[in-house]
Amino acid sequence: MKKGERWILGIMGISALFLAGVGYLRDRDQKPDQGIPFYSTLSEEDASRATEIIRRENCRDCHSLWTIRNPLQAVPAPMLDGIGSLHDEDWFYRYLSVKDPQAIVPSRLRPEYRMPSYASLSDAERRLLASYMASLKAQDWYLDDLKKAEHHALTGKD
Repeated sequence: MKKGERWILGIMGISALFLAGVGYLRDRDQKPDQGIPFYSTLSEEDASRATEIIRRENCRDCHSLWTIRNPLQAVPAPMLDGIGSLHDEDWFYRYLSVKDPQAIVPSRLRPEYRMPSYASLSDAERRLLASYMASLKAQDWYLDDLKKAEHHALTGKD
C-alpha cells in the first residue's frame, strides 16, 4: 500500500469514528418511541358506521383521519386524530348541526375550502359523528403538539 493510500484510509477511518460518535451523542438525547398516540373509545360497530358517513361525505378530502388524507387535496384543514381530546360530544354535535360552521370556528380559508354545514344530515347521523369525533383521543403526552397544530391550522398563527 502506498503512502498516499494510507493517508486516505486513515482520514476515512477518523471520519467514520467521528460520524459514529456524533450519531451516538444525537441518539442518546432522543426520547424513546412512545408508540401511536391516537385511539378511539367508541365501539367498533359505531366507529364503522361513522367511518362510512365520513367516506360518503368526503371528509378525508380535507381532513386526515388515522393519519390518512386524500393525497390529491392540499386543504390545510385540522387533522381529526385526537380531536376528541380537545372538544366534547356536545360541542361536535352543535358544530355539525349549525348552518354556518364558521360562526363557531372562524376560518381563514377561501370559501370553497371552508368547513361545509352538515345540518342536512339526519339527527342520528350527526349524533353518531359527534360521538365518533369525541371518541378520537390522543395520549396525554401528545396533546400539547396537537393543540398547537389545530390552532395553527385554524388561525395560521403559532
